[in-house]
Amino acid sequence: AFAFHPPETTIPICAKDISGDLMKEFAFLSGGRGKDKAWIITLPDNARFNEVPEEIVSKVLTYLTSVPRYHESDTRFILILDRRLDTWASVKMTLQKIASFPGNLHLVMVLRPTGFFQRTFTDIGFRFSQEDFLLKLPVVMLSSVSDLLTYIDEQQLTPEFGGTLEYCHSEWVIFRTAIESFALTVKEIAQMLQSFGTELAETELPDDMYSIERILALRTEKYYQLKEDITAVTKEGNLLLSSFEEPGSGECSQDQPRERPGDWETVNRLLGQLREMETAFDGFWEKHQLKMEQYLQLWKFEQSFQENAIEFLMGQQAEVPDTGDSVLQVKQRLKDLAHFDGVAQDLIGKAQVVILHGHQLAANHHYALNLICQQCNELRHHSDVLSDEIKRKQMRLQKTLDLHTRLQQALQCCDEGAYLLANQQMDKCQSKEGAQKALQDIERFLESSSAYLNYDPQALHYDFESVLTSELKVMQVKLENVRSMFENRQSCFKKLLDKHVRPVQLVAPRPENPPRSKSPHVINELIETERVYVEELFTVLTGYRAEMDNPAMLILMPPVLRNRKDVLFGNMPEIYDFHNKIFLHSLESCLGAPERVGFCFLDRREDFQMYEKYCQNKPRSESLWRQCSESTFFQECQRKLEHKLGLDSYLLKPVQRLTKYQLLLKELLKYSTSCDGVQELQEALVAMLDLLKSVNDSMHQISITGYDGDLSELGKVLMQGSFSVWTGHRKGPTKMKDLARFKPMQRHLFLYEKALVFCKKREEHGDGYDKTSSYSFKHFLKMNAVGITENVKGDHRKFEIWYSGREEVYVVQAQTVDLKMAWLNEIRKILFKQQELIKGTFLTNFAVASTLQQNLPYFHIADLQIHSFSPEN
Repeated sequence: AFAFHPPETTIPICAKDISGDLMKEFAFLSGGRGKDKAWIITLPDNARFNEVPEEIVSKVLTYLTSVPRYHESDTRFILILDRRLDTWASVKMTLQKIASFPGNLHLVMVLRPTGFFQRTFTDIGFRFSQEDFLLKLPVVMLSSVSDLLTYIDEQQLTPEFGGTLEYCHSEWVIFRTAIESFALTVKEIAQMLQSFGTELAETELPDDMYSIERILALRTEKYYQLKEDITAVTKEGNLLLSSFEEPGSGECSQDQPRERPGDWETVNRLLGQLREMETAFDGFWEKHQLKMEQYLQLWKFEQSFQENAIEFLMGQQAEVPDTGDSVLQVKQRLKDLAHFDGVAQDLIGKAQVVILHGHQLAANHHYALNLICQQCNELRHHSDVLSDEIKRKQMRLQKTLDLHTRLQQALQCCDEGAYLLANQQMDKCQSKEGAQKALQDIERFLESSSAYLNYDPQALHYDFESVLTSELKVMQVKLENVRSMFENRQSCFKKLLDKHVRPVQLVAPRPENPPRSKSPHVINELIETERVYVEELFTVLTGYRAEMDNPAMLILMPPVLRNRKDVLFGNMPEIYDFHNKIFLHSLESCLGAPERVGFCFLDRREDFQMYEKYCQNKPRSESLWRQCSESTFFQECQRKLEHKLGLDSYLLKPVQRLTKYQLLLKELLKYSTSCDGVQELQEALVAMLDLLKSVNDSMHQISITGYDGDLSELGKVLMQGSFSVWTGHRKGPTKMKDLARFKPMQRHLFLYEKALVFCKKREEHGDGYDKTSSYSFKHFLKMNAVGITENVKGDHRKFEIWYSGREEVYVVQAQTVDLKMAWLNEIRKILFKQQELIKGTFLTNFAVASTLQQNLPYFHIADLQIHSFSPEN
């Protein structure tokens, strides 16, 4: 970091601080020096000197002695006390005031009073007081100014002492003030440069290009401002320097030049320091600016490096298989690969630009040379690998297409040959002419089809070893069969022609095309649609969700949408990761083993529960979408993705995909009745149907309002549906509203693992998308106190739910008997599970309950509270 330490100053008092006292001129430093080079301080004749406080005198003398001491380490002083017009009393008082002189006082020369009486008093007084003064001050009494020449040359004395040294006290004070002000300004400039250098060294740089460029612009502006300040101060210093005469450059009329206490040297030294500071500052700024520009260049380079999607495209093209099962499939994959190749060439071109940029940075000796070279090599490697991989797949697919084309032509030829043989009229072939014509037809067909019928399987195997499929074996068998049929028919006709005998009636052969199982077709559809589904999820997450964090798109985003991507997309990232990383690969492994499809679904049945969370969030997502579906943000995202449909259609994809699974499993079961893995397929179908039911139940659950508590504490929703309900109470007074219970209430029941919740379904409100349903909570029954009576007289669809020993009884009527039995089965499971937890002797109690059933109108299984009324009862 740039650092400049301002010079230490030894002047404790500034001229500016005591300018008023200096202007009284009771003491001054003329610049003259004695013969022994001691500096001369003059105390001129001043009638009011004795009125000046001693501390003021001390402060002024301290300042005057500090001026030459600032330039010389060993300074001595001579005091000239001009008291020619004064009295001995004043002389004595003055000597007493200067007794504590702040410097190295070499000599005190007193021009004694010139009046007869005062001179006499002075001589007598000094004689008697001489010892006292000499102990404190080296005092010499002078009778006239001519006596001064003994100690001081004429050129070092001011005119009032008969000398030639020009001195103006007011100008001296002004110059001293200006010099010290200039020194202070230089010190402030040094502190400003120091502060700016510290700021540059310690400020943390942001991580976005705009902010970095902004900081660089602000710092450059501040640099030029400081340069202007330095220029202004330099100009001020040069102007001040021109006011002084450079030592040794001026001409003097006498042999010895007059001297001033280093004013020129002081200003010149400060200007030198200023120039050194400016040079150091310019050097530091040049290095800092280069470092900042290189940092910005590196940031842009890394941004370009990260934005290059070669790695992503490598992953995408890796999903395109390098073979296929049909001509149409291979052509489609070649088309997809051609699209990838176009995109790849564009990306590789951009990568070359990035690499060229990196090489330019490296050539300019960038400080991050190793990192740049590493990333350039990495980018070049990825480009080469991607290009080579696409070329390899194109060659392999082209070879596969060639193979399939040949296979298709050969099989078609086989079918045509078999059709020719099957349609030859054997009754017309009994004659020599008929047999000869039929033989010519066969030979003509064999000649035109020789390119296909004479395929050598070994040669095909050698040519297409890398892309061989099972169809090659099928073709080989079929070719042998057709060739054998033609050889037999030719042999028969030749015998007819040779022997002119009636040939044995030949049975027209039929081409054997056993019906192919549609099971692989369904598996292919399952896998292909899974790939499309994963790709669609990826485009939504990158093209919409990621754009919500893009600063460039922030201005287009409506305020209500900001920081709410988790509401709009729910847990779609979790769903995408599951299908992209796990489930798609599991399904692809079933291409050669279709019996494993059921296992794929069963092994991952717990993972599919994440769809329940997505569906529960769907109402909130749709509400947010309706508020901002027309925003420019979504329109721009859709334009970039080139989607024909809006985001809402893609947000529905997970729900649609969940429904599609059970349809595909049903279709697969239809064609897999006698294959391995059927049991697992059936279990997978049941699991997916249960999941759909669970999702549907949870969707209803989130619409419950008015429940004071957490519904999740009641356990998982097992069943939900609408029923007609009658209520009755054994204890307590009858309420007026209970008299109307002959008419059933319409209630929506939710069966949880720990409770049965009664709600009232509210009418749907709103129009269009805003049309929703809700359920108002009424009450609930804890399952550990619930009992059931399976049959109720009058209607097979009714059953009883009673609570706390029939204190509360609810007659519930389902819409169908099957629905009633489904609910009873689920309730039984809960009650049996509770009973097993409470008692370990379930089987014993069940036997006792079975015995009691013969004597009771209902059976009561081990306090399980399950009852059954027969229709007769």
